[in-house]
Amino acid sequence: MEWLNIVVRLMHVTFGIAWIGASFYFVFLENALNRTDNVREELAGNLWAVHGGGFYYLEKYKQAPQEIPKALHWFKYEAYFTWLTGFSLLFVVYYFNAGSMLIDPQVLAISPLAGVAIGVGSFAVAWVLYHGLCRTALVRNNVAMALLAVLICTGFAWFYCQVFSARAAYIHFGAMLGTLMVGNVFFIIIPAQKAMVQAATEGLPLDPELGKHAGLRSLHNNYFTLPVLFVMVSNHFPSTFSHGYPWAVLAAIALGTAGVKHWLNLREKHQATGLVLPVAAGLLLAVAFVTAPKTDAGATAACTPNVRMAQVQAVVQQRCIRCHSATPTDEVFRTAPNGVVYDTPEDIIRLQDKIMQRVVITKTMPQNNKTHMTQAERDLLRCWIEQGALNQ
Repeated sequence: MEWLNIVVRLMHVTFGIAWIGASFYFVFLENALNRTDNVREELAGNLWAVHGGGFYYLEKYKQAPQEIPKALHWFKYEAYFTWLTGFSLLFVVYYFNAGSMLIDPQVLAISPLAGVAIGVGSFAVAWVLYHGLCRTALVRNNVAMALLAVLICTGFAWFYCQVFSARAAYIHFGAMLGTLMVGNVFFIIIPAQKAMVQAATEGLPLDPELGKHAGLRSLHNNYFTLPVLFVMVSNHFPSTFSHGYPWAVLAAIALGTAGVKHWLNLREKHQATGLVLPVAAGLLLAVAFVTAPKTDAGATAACTPNVRMAQVQAVVQQRCIRCHSATPTDEVFRTAPNGVVYDTPEDIIRLQDKIMQRVVITKTMPQNNKTHMTQAERDLLRCWIEQGALNQ
């Protein structure tokens, strides 16, 4: 399972880099085109660029060249394989281990099969809702569409956090956005490009609306990229998903990162950016302050004096060692996650900072509190660490 995880994850990251890189590049190209200075009539614009020791000259046609070249590169497989590998990774990490990774009984006690069905079904619901909105006149109103997008995404963030563990909720939010992105490519952008190529090849009049709508969906994808990238890395930072209102944190960071992308797009167009970047950065900084662990005044004084290693080891043996051992007994984790083991007192002392972060402050370990660690046990570990993490 670990090797399957590694291989699929590496493929997902590789194809994702190719897809997002192409998205960033072509939106930059559209924003940076020279549209006025010595531009031929059939062109929408051109651009000179230098990269890797060479000069490049690119031209964009308003519709299509008089003759379609035989060697025409299509940007689509990056998107398809990113989604396919991401969907596979969702199964490897969350669905095959749904009882441990997906379902948190303290959030909602449902069966693993129901959790998987809800997760996959939500992607289809999100696409139908988004695609339906894009078929209305609202799609031409950027402000109204952006506000609706924020509301809908916040709604999905809230929904996922009411059904799944917070960590799984975050990854499903990213998978939902990724599904919208690949849906745009598969159902809208590529069919529009095929129709335009066919019309140009057969000498038929082109429908300019096809290109405009495909370009608009491509722009939507561009704004989804940074929120999706945040979700991809968020699972490694429990301070984000361990907050009391994880859906609000997720929605705020998604909005802030999309704001950063908006600033970049405006900057590439040489348009006034105003307060876009300060507002986006301020929102992200506010999230950092809100999610910071709160200091518990007087907590140390409330501790039992001289908490002993034997007490700490008893808690670790009961709540942690089934996974975090050189010989795990857990039915899912056959090797210690991330190589973290607590077999000896020396192991526990060496990893006291990780225990403080994951067990005491964020309470994200044990995973979904699978071993039913109590608050009193967490307090005991905190007291031991604050008293110097001694091995009496």
